[in-house]
Amino acid sequence: MEEEIKLMKGNEAIAHAAVRYGVDGYFGYPITPQSEVLETLEALMPWNTTGMVVLQAESEVAAINMVYGGASTGKAVMTSSSSPGVSLMQEGLSYIAAGELPALIVNVMRGGPGLGTIHPSQADYFQATKGGGHGDYHFIVLAPATVQEMADFVGLGFDLAFKYRTPAMILADGIVGQMMEKVKLPPARPRRTEREIAEQCPWAVTGKPEWRKPNVLTTLELDSYKMEENNLRYQRTYRAIEENEVRYEEYHTDDAEYLFVAFGSIARICLKAIEDARERGIKIGLIRPITLWPFPTQAIAEAAKGVKGIMVVELNAGQMIEDVRMAVEGRVPVRHFGRLGGIVPNPQEVIDAFEAEFVSQSQK
Repeated sequence: MEEEIKLMKGNEAIAHAAVRYGVDGYFGYPITPQSEVLETLEALMPWNTTGMVVLQAESEVAAINMVYGGASTGKAVMTSSSSPGVSLMQEGLSYIAAGELPALIVNVMRGGPGLGTIHPSQADYFQATKGGGHGDYHFIVLAPATVQEMADFVGLGFDLAFKYRTPAMILADGIVGQMMEKVKLPPARPRRTEREIAEQCPWAVTGKPEWRKPNVLTTLELDSYKMEENNLRYQRTYRAIEENEVRYEEYHTDDAEYLFVAFGSIARICLKAIEDARERGIKIGLIRPITLWPFPTQAIAEAAKGVKGIMVVELNAGQMIEDVRMAVEGRVPVRHFGRLGGIVPNPQEVIDAFEAEFVSQSQK
């Protein structure tokens, strides 16, 4: 398959990119608004072309444990779900992180808590960036704002996961998963052979061939000192990721008097709001975190030095705002605007909220 340009949904782009990347296995369970990932893979039938396994598990719990098993053998494996389904996966994600295994998880967020709504949300930020399962762990979290990034982040997510031996997550809101845009699909690359996997992943557990070292994988350690050593090793990996893998975009920050911070589809709405505000002489800039973990703390801290205030715009009650506040350490006021229940704000609502917090206050 050569490079190809198509019009498709974000969820469909995930599936096409997975096949072209040479993913070995997908294990998932349908749930709105991400079901097109599994449906598209089933329609593509990659088991006939690349040998990729596509399996609808009996539940999200089963799916994540299949990912755990596949990842332990050095295979490139993934799953996708939406918010309640990812909640069910948390124990498995903690095990995968503890096993230092590369894997890709896609979460196309919907509103909650509980079963909530099938409409879009960004309320899984805490779950993704703080570690929703037990223990001290992180995984790399990529937040796409376009269908193109949905496709691109499949390869990036796997590359980072294998580089650091840690899970990676694509954290998309339901808007990005469902909207259609033109996307350039990457050229296909061949799946790795068993010998290549053995050479690239000497830690992998399967050990029958003579050229593959037999390994044992366990996340249980009854010796407290050894368990502390394990945790310290994880933390060294996380520090390396924080030093090398922070990604973000800046818009109109050079002359900004105020700053928006937003991720995913809401960053696009903020860009339109900024355009309208600047026509009225209000200089607002935007920082869009692309990696939600590691978070662009330093970039926000630097940008905050020259502004009068920051507004964090999210589809939730206020989650990323905590990381923004820690970044600026109280040097400038930080306010929040968010809609809940699947309601998506328009650019004028964002400007109205900004003016209520900053412009009106400065006039008092």
